[in-house]
Amino acid sequence: MDNIETLVKNLHPLEIKTLRAYAADAELSVEKIEAELGLKAGNGNQALSWLAAKGIICENRRQSIVFYELTDLGRHWHKNGSPEEQIYSLVKEKQGLALPEIAALLKFEQKDMGSAFGNLSKLGALALNAEKKVVFTGNSGAAESHINTLKLIIEKAAAAQSGSGICESSLSEAEKKIVLQLAKKRGAADAPFRIIERETVFWNWTPLRDKIVTALENAGISGEETGTLSAEMLEQGSWKGKKFRAYNVKVPPSRILAGRTNAYVRFLEQTKDKLVALGFEEFDGPLVETEFWNCDALFMPQFHSARDIHDVYHVAEPGHANAIEEPWLSKVAAAHESGGDTGSRGWNYAFDRDMTRRLILRSQGTVMSAKTLPHAKIPGKYFGILRCFRYDKVDATHLSDFYQTEGIVLGENVNLRTLLGMLEMFAVEVAGAKEIKYVPGYFPFTEPSVEVHIKHPQLGWFELGGSGIFRPEVTKSLGVNVPVAAWGIGIDRMALMSLGLSDLRELFSYDIEDVRLRV
Repeated sequence: MDNIETLVKNLHPLEIKTLRAYAADAELSVEKIEAELGLKAGNGNQALSWLAAKGIICENRRQSIVFYELTDLGRHWHKNGSPEEQIYSLVKEKQGLALPEIAALLKFEQKDMGSAFGNLSKLGALALNAEKKVVFTGNSGAAESHINTLKLIIEKAAAAQSGSGICESSLSEAEKKIVLQLAKKRGAADAPFRIIERETVFWNWTPLRDKIVTALENAGISGEETGTLSAEMLEQGSWKGKKFRAYNVKVPPSRILAGRTNAYVRFLEQTKDKLVALGFEEFDGPLVETEFWNCDALFMPQFHSARDIHDVYHVAEPGHANAIEEPWLSKVAAAHESGGDTGSRGWNYAFDRDMTRRLILRSQGTVMSAKTLPHAKIPGKYFGILRCFRYDKVDATHLSDFYQTEGIVLGENVNLRTLLGMLEMFAVEVAGAKEIKYVPGYFPFTEPSVEVHIKHPQLGWFELGGSGIFRPEVTKSLGVNVPVAAWGIGIDRMALMSLGLSDLRELFSYDIEDVRLRV
C-alpha cells in the first residue's frame, strides 16, 4: 500500500486526468488522448511516457501510418491549379498555340511546361500537329479524370489540419497512384506533396491502474489541482477555495558544475587535428557566396532544380556581387555554353552573367573546394569544416543549417581508390562506424560519384555524404589539369555515431543537463 501512496503523490495532473478518463480495457495512444482530453500538442506524449515509466501502462503494438502533406508548391497548385489543369483549360479555350506560347502565357518554366504537356500527351488528350501546334485529340476522358482526381486530393490535403496531412488509407487506389507519382519524402521544392511517416504506439493498462484509480478517488484527487501559487492569485484572493498539489520540500538542489568544452565542439576540433596530422591544409571562407562559386564553377547548370529559392537562401540586400574574377568567369561560362577547352559539349544554353553574381548563403562546402582549385598546390590536400544553409525540413538526420567537412586531394596518381580510402577513414576513424557501404550517386560536378553510408544502431543505414572525381569541366575551367578527388560529408551525422546520439537536434540542445551527459 505504501508503494501505491508514493505513486499517487508523484503523479502529474496529466497522468491523473488520463487515469480517471479511461477504463481498464481501453487502448491508449498519444493522438487519442490529446484529441479526447483536449490536451496541448506534446502533452499526450508526456502523460503516456510518465505512466509507462511508472509501470502503469505497457506497450501493446505499433502501427506505421503514411500521410501526405502539401508543400509550398502544392499550396500554389491549390490556388492556381496544377500545370496540367492550366494547360488543358488554356488549350480548350484557345487552340493552335505552340508550346513556347503556352509557357509564356502561363508563366511556366521550361521543365514544368515539358513535364505537364508530356503527361497530358500520355493521357491521350493533347498532341502536336504538323505545324508543332498543340491540339486536342478528342480523347479527353482520361485527362479530365486525372485532373479532377488530383484537384480533389489537393483539396483534401489543403483542408487537413496543419501538420497532419491526409492519411494514405483514406485515398482510393486511383488517388494513391497519382499522389505517389508527385510526392517526395523530404518535400523537395519540385514536389507538391511531402511524404510523412508516423509510427503510432498503442498502450494497455497494467493491473496497477485499478489500485491507483481507487487510491485517487479515496484521496479526492481529480487532477485539476493548482500547482503554482502566483503573486496575482494572492493579490486577487483567487487562491481561496482551490486545491493545491503537494510540494516535496525534500527535493535536492541543483548541482553546481564547472564549465567544460561542449562535446560537439571538442569533436570538431579533434577531427581537424586528425586531418592536419595527415598533411591536409585547412581552408575557410565567407558564409555569403555568389551563385558563381556555389553552383556555376561546379558545372551545375543555371536551370538546375537546386537553384530554386526553396533550396537556397538568397541575400536580399545587396542582392548581387559587383563582379566575378576573370579569367574564371569566362572559362566557366564557356564550359556551360559549349564545353570550352574542357573536351565537353557543355550544357548548351546561354550562360546568364547577371544571375551568376547573385548572393546566397552557401548551400554546400564544395564551394570552398572550387575556390581553392585556382591556387592549389599539386600534389596537394585541403579540407574545411564549414557551416552550410539549406531550406530543409528538420528531423533526426536533417537540419536547415549544418556543418560539412569538405575536402579535395589533387595529384597525377589520384583515382577512385584514393577517394574510397578517404571515405573509409572518415566512416571508421572519425565517425566510429562498424558497418559502411558505398552507393553510386550523381552530382553535376563529379564523375564517377559515390555516396558513403554507415549503419547507426538506432537510425539504421543513412548517408554520410557525397563524393567523386571532379569533372574536367570543373578542374580545367579553374586551371587544374590533374585528377581531383572531392568529398562533402555531413560531420554532424558523423558526430551522431561518435557521441552515441540518435538525433541531430541533440547536438545543439539548449538543455545544459543533457549536454553535460556527453562531456
